Amino acid sequence: MKLAVIGSNMTDLTSYVNRMPRPGETLESTGFTVGRGGKGANQAIAAARCGAEILMLSCVGGDVFGEATIANFKANGIDVSHLKRIQALQSGTATIVVDTNGQNCIVIHKGANNALLPEDVDAAEEALKTCSMILLQLEIPLDTVRRAVEVGHRNGVPILLNPAPAKAELDMETVCACDFFVPNETELSLLSGRKTDTRQEIEAAAMELIRRGLSHVIVTMGARGALWMTQEGAKYVEAHMVKAVDTTGAGDAFIGCFAAHYVRGGNVLDAMRAGCDFAALSVMRRGAQASYPTQEEVEAFLAEHV
Repeated sequence: MKLAVIGSNMTDLTSYVNRMPRPGETLESTGFTVGRGGKGANQAIAAARCGAEILMLSCVGGDVFGEATIANFKANGIDVSHLKRIQALQSGTATIVVDTNGQNCIVIHKGANNALLPEDVDAAEEALKTCSMILLQLEIPLDTVRRAVEVGHRNGVPILLNPAPAKAELDMETVCACDFFVPNETELSLLSGRKTDTRQEIEAAAMELIRRGLSHVIVTMGARGALWMTQEGAKYVEAHMVKAVDTTGAGDAFIGCFAAHYVRGGNVLDAMRAGCDFAALSVMRRGAQASYPTQEEVEAFLAEHV
């Protein structure tokens, strides 16, 4: 039950504020942390916390952030044999501002993540053949994502694509080649060309993608849970009502947990429920990966909330 994650890593520089600053305004933060992040790394750590074996394809720079990222992967039992390090580059960073409602704004510098290239995927093809699923996001070059989809198809490995951050140039040929397409409401709106403010609008937008050729669209909706859309129609999994402290990395928490449970059991709805449980617990803590619970913590949470 090995998962391959081909994607980004970031060092998260997070400031906590009482409210978001206005343009041109300087605010004093109520706290500051340096943590591990990046959509690819987040999903890898979440899946590892849920018991999956992880092969990580990523690229770091020659700075202290790169050293810390590699050490973090190893500490979580993640295979870094195909992780690339380029001494002349800076590692990726994310500057994050979080308010008292747990909402966030993020500015990323991709850095070395832009140097993860299609040939790196080719070099790892033999290892990718052994995986049960490949997880992809869009914080690495789009050509690298396309090559990963090609390699997955060639070897019969299912593909999950999280189109984040959303890119208008993401082509439908690549999207339709994926087994699972997992956007949030904003990403779904951009890619479908439809509004996604209400459940009815989200269903219509997801069905639009199904009509274009996708098999499974899973929409993460934050506090509203998640939607699974297929040709047969929509199914929902509700989220737990919790007090959100920091929503950074919650979507990645869902995806990593979903993938780990899906490859283990093969049931989409059960994997979605597990993802919602995991994400709910994560938003009750600060940070991205730092907020991801252990399996024992999830079990204790469910014993109190189910």
